[in-house]
Amino acid sequence: MQSIYSYKLSKNDNLAEAEKFMIKHFEEVADLKVAILSLLMHIVDHAAEFYDQGKKKHLPSFDDLNPNLRFIDNKFVNLKLKDKKLITQFNKNSDLWLDNDHDVITKLFIELYNSNLYSKYLLSDDYSINVDKKFFIDLLNEKILNHKLVHHIFAEKSIYWLDDLPFVTAIILGEIKNDISLFHTGVFKDSTDKKFTLTLFRETISNDHKYDKIIMQFADNWDLDRIAMMDQILLKMAFTEILIMKDLPVKVSMNEYIEIAKYYSTAKSKLFINGLLDNFVKSYGSQGKINKVGRGLIQ
Repeated sequence: MQSIYSYKLSKNDNLAEAEKFMIKHFEEVADLKVAILSLLMHIVDHAAEFYDQGKKKHLPSFDDLNPNLRFIDNKFVNLKLKDKKLITQFNKNSDLWLDNDHDVITKLFIELYNSNLYSKYLLSDDYSINVDKKFFIDLLNEKILNHKLVHHIFAEKSIYWLDDLPFVTAIILGEIKNDISLFHTGVFKDSTDKKFTLTLFRETISNDHKYDKIIMQFADNWDLDRIAMMDQILLKMAFTEILIMKDLPVKVSMNEYIEIAKYYSTAKSKLFINGLLDNFVKSYGSQGKINKVGRGLIQ
């Protein structure tokens, strides 16, 4: 999406060069995912050191000697964040969080330690992994990924990371909720993913004028220049998936771009894109213009 947006704004119409730029951007997206997960692990490690130092005080309290270590020893950390392959990736990206002048790890942990979110989690009687996962999802949403200092470090590292943050956050939260392994941090899972991405990019750009006409057909006589460029791009990407990606269910494509619109476009974009895609699918489906491989992919 962002690569198509950049392509449309640039005066360079070299598609091959644009594809190389897109792949490079994807590598930065993968690095951002590792950075977020690495930050989580560093906060857990700092907590372990914090509680260990408490035991070494000159006059330690009962709580110092008997700390609640649930945050450190929970199932999510042991099953997900302590994967050896993932830790190897963390070690390659530690400088981002450890070698700066902001002391971000300590500041984030202190804020977490003094929060209701943390105290409620430690005192909960439910020790299931679902509770552990929910805590870390809430931790990311409420304490980490909206933190100004974290945003500052992201912005210093890459001019794209703040724009990519909602997308990468959605990936991480989805993997946590659905119990998917977090250790895969490459750009693509396999060659099929890369092929899909390049096809989506090329076909969306190649059919730009054709898709302009489709938008105008279903946009209730709106002038094209009144429709936000990001909405146009999301609609055109959806058209590509629906008309060209033969084995991808229509509903999956529709829901995907409606969801993306919530993060990347205007406040009313979700309803606009939902309505236009719904009318487009009903019309093109009834005319037999949507051809999918396999039953049930059009509904």
